[in-house]
Amino acid sequence: MAFDENLAASIRKALARKKGIEEKKMFGGLGFLLNGNMCVGVWKNSMVVRLGPDEGEAALFEPHVGEFDITGRAMAGWVMVAAEGVADEAAVQAWVKRAIKFVGKLLAK
Repeated sequence: MAFDENLAASIRKALARKKGIEEKKMFGGLGFLLNGNMCVGVWKNSMVVRLGPDEGEAALFEPHVGEFDITGRAMAGWVMVAAEGVADEAAVQAWVKRAIKFVGKLLAK
């Protein structure tokens, strides 16, 4: 299954003014890296968001959010937001902002 191009476009728009962004096809979807570190992505029709261990754990209690697990092993600090949770650009922007808050603190690769 291909990834949701509309969601990818919304993410691109949310990241348009951010420096250090690279777009890369990965894990059967599309990833957006900040300074070489994976930040957000699209997998099928869901948004993948890297929040770090504490924020990621807390986000699991929010509506439409689940573990990022496409291999049978969940990735700590990452969440997957179902299409219903990123149905509008404001929601996408909010998730992107949260991811940048964490990933922006990581050392560049």
